Amino acid sequence: MNYIHFSPAFPPNYYQFSLALKKAGARVLGIGDTPWGELNPLLRENLDEYYKVDNLHYNDQLIAAVQHFTDKYGAIDGIDSHNEYWLESEAMLREKFHIEGLKPDHLHAATRKSAMKKMFREAGLKVAPGILVVDYEQAAMFVKEHGYPVIAKPDRGVGASGTFKINNESELQDFFNRKPAVDYFLETFINGDVISFDGLAGKNGEPLFYTAMENERGVMDVVNDDTHIYFYTYREIPEDLEEAGRKVLKAYNVRSRFFHFEFFREHQTGDIVALEVNMRPPGGFTTDMYNYSGNIDVYQAWAEMVVQNKNGFSFDRKYHVCFVSRKQHYNYTFSHDEIMSRFADNIPFHGRIDDVLSRAMGNFCYLVRSESLDKMFEVQQAIHLTR
Repeated sequence: MNYIHFSPAFPPNYYQFSLALKKAGARVLGIGDTPWGELNPLLRENLDEYYKVDNLHYNDQLIAAVQHFTDKYGAIDGIDSHNEYWLESEAMLREKFHIEGLKPDHLHAATRKSAMKKMFREAGLKVAPGILVVDYEQAAMFVKEHGYPVIAKPDRGVGASGTFKINNESELQDFFNRKPAVDYFLETFINGDVISFDGLAGKNGEPLFYTAMENERGVMDVVNDDTHIYFYTYREIPEDLEEAGRKVLKAYNVRSRFFHFEFFREHQTGDIVALEVNMRPPGGFTTDMYNYSGNIDVYQAWAEMVVQNKNGFSFDRKYHVCFVSRKQHYNYTFSHDEIMSRFADNIPFHGRIDDVLSRAMGNFCYLVRSESLDKMFEVQQAIHLTR
């Protein structure tokens, strides 16, 4: 099997997908813009060949890279980066080279907020009222019906980039005075906790692995307020969350890939409200969080599924795992050494976060593991305590 790992050097922990592919028996081919000598040594050891391009946005260079691999090794069986940013590039290459997986005509419903709403409604899920807006007058009509606050987000966007909470008419006018020249989706603000249903769908559409997470704050608030963040995995998944997640999985016919479906848990009603879909892992170190939560290897589970057609995976949610970030401009009470001295048994991993992700994810992170939420929160609070 010939499998292309697209952008294998970013995020840095995703080199493990290449290792897993190689271990599963695939010929692993990389396409990236990172110089060969700067790649993780383990990544270099497990790539059969690496094609460096000047820029991963240059479609002609990407096509040339895949054509080179095809001429040399034969048909390409798969291509993935597991990163939402490159969904369109991958889909373009799959279509051009007849590679199995998401094609461009599949992406509209998976990348446009407005199309997601339609899919959620058809799946019988509750959604926040929303509308595509092109001008102030249209937005004002929506607010007149639904009231403030409202959320304005790019209809096609990654994460919380370009997302705004609008609290009054003055802020609405200011938004349209500064609005970027892209389609924007306006929806009512939901007062609730951000939760998700996440996992790896098998070739038959059933989840090989699945879990759920809760965010202490939404990414929009973290980015806009420049605060630190934590989020954690559940050991027990609420029945209504799993039901909603499985409905989305079925509606989108997700197969042979990771998924990350976001919802709100409304504070007032307790209802599940569908927010958005992502056809990839949540990003950052969440795949490692999965592994630490059950002493498993989801990288290898994915690789054995796509290479060896394995459609079974045994797992147990033994621990809560919490991602806890720090930002360098905060004056924290406890130093890193003090945290590790007190809580080393509960911290299986800690490390620096790439600068490009720091606004949302922080500059440094800890993965905190515990069977109990109380202990997990004790460690999280110590990490985040400031002077």
